[in-house]
Amino acid sequence: MANNSRRKFIRDLGSTAALIGAAPLAGLAAEPGRRVLLHPEKRVSANDKIRIAGIGMGIMGFGDVSCALKVPGVELVAVADLYDGHLDKAKSVYGNHLYTTRDYREILERKDVDAVIIATPDHWHDTQSIAALEKGKAVYCEKPMTQQIEEGHKVIATQQRTKGILQVGSQRVSSVAMAEARRRYQAGDIGRLNLVEAKIDRHSALGAWQYSIPTDASPKTIDWDTFLKDTAKMPFDPVRFFRWRNYQAYGTGVPGDLFVHLITGLHFITGSKGPNRIFASGNLVQWQDGRDVPDLMVAIFEYPETPEHPAFQMQLRVNFADGGGGGEYTRLIGTEGVMEMGWNDFTIKQHRLPKAPGYGGWDTYNTFTQSEQEAFVKNYMSKYSEADRAQAKSEEIKYHSPAGYDDRLDHFTNFFESIRNGKPMVEDATFGLRAAGPALAVNESYFKKKLIQWDPEKMKIK
Repeated sequence: MANNSRRKFIRDLGSTAALIGAAPLAGLAAEPGRRVLLHPEKRVSANDKIRIAGIGMGIMGFGDVSCALKVPGVELVAVADLYDGHLDKAKSVYGNHLYTTRDYREILERKDVDAVIIATPDHWHDTQSIAALEKGKAVYCEKPMTQQIEEGHKVIATQQRTKGILQVGSQRVSSVAMAEARRRYQAGDIGRLNLVEAKIDRHSALGAWQYSIPTDASPKTIDWDTFLKDTAKMPFDPVRFFRWRNYQAYGTGVPGDLFVHLITGLHFITGSKGPNRIFASGNLVQWQDGRDVPDLMVAIFEYPETPEHPAFQMQLRVNFADGGGGGEYTRLIGTEGVMEMGWNDFTIKQHRLPKAPGYGGWDTYNTFTQSEQEAFVKNYMSKYSEADRAQAKSEEIKYHSPAGYDDRLDHFTNFFESIRNGKPMVEDATFGLRAAGPALAVNESYFKKKLIQWDPEKMKIK
């Protein structure tokens, strides 16, 4: 059966074979201070197969493929990678029947491949995504969707023209916790949003992308020229190949690896299309290993008022030289509470101000004469009722997913559901660029040392 016809056949079966992803949550009423368990909906087994291939079998490649195979009805038929050791490892993990190649284009020509998982270095994302869409394959592309902003617009145009399926791999947007966080935000649980602050700090070599390099790395076992693509030609360097995140030519640094996760989650919760002003600062502090991207970066984003949200500011920080041992948090701060995000859980702490401002303490009241104090108190009591004067209670509710819950699995479930029955993608190419664009603009601000004016509608630097 021709590939496009086969995919249409799979979609036509969707009414009986569709998978169910992140679903409406039940039983969320809770008293203050209690924990609320979030329940993803049970999935049904698929009666047909979706055949996938992995393009790029590094850390994310193996993780994504293994997760995708947990979805009923999904079968791995081929993988592509530029390092022979990764191809050998794939066969040892998934079976000797697996078709392996260094050339991803061979995979795109296969009629038995319905979808591809692209987990290559960032500078290859656009080329491989566009080529796969052109060949009628559904695409799951790791974040950031592209390395350059203009590349993102080409991916969007291709998806719209081919009417293909492309989902970006920031899996948290499919989490039951993220879905409920959006509902709680929209319900006004934290009041008027005014500040978002997040940090991801680390203090380890692996956390700073100093990944292990195999002893057999050589020009014989690695297709170095293909890896370089259209970047500057240079002699074989296994460090650049396995630690590509450290270099502007192949990766996107801190913003593309980490900021994009935070931006994606924020946009999902608030419905925002993005900031309009971006400024970044940073430094290369500890990892003087030849990399040309900073290991410390701070960025400020200004979000304008829109029908979806009020004006607010976001502050993001990553520090790979944190002698305190590292740590992370994400907080959405409003006028009546704060939402503290975990990975598949979050906590809402509410603290509403009483209508009456109070008096005494560090206050001008103490400078009044006794007669003026008495007059002030009499006026205060008549102006504010007892209810207005009552101190509002602080409340805290923690929402958490079940033990063993995997948001990436739900993200792949949603992806395959789009293939089977045409369900809208949770993170299509346009959503992907709205998240990646501001992250890439952070690099523009850092390296050019200037404030970036960003157009969130057109997704372009002004």
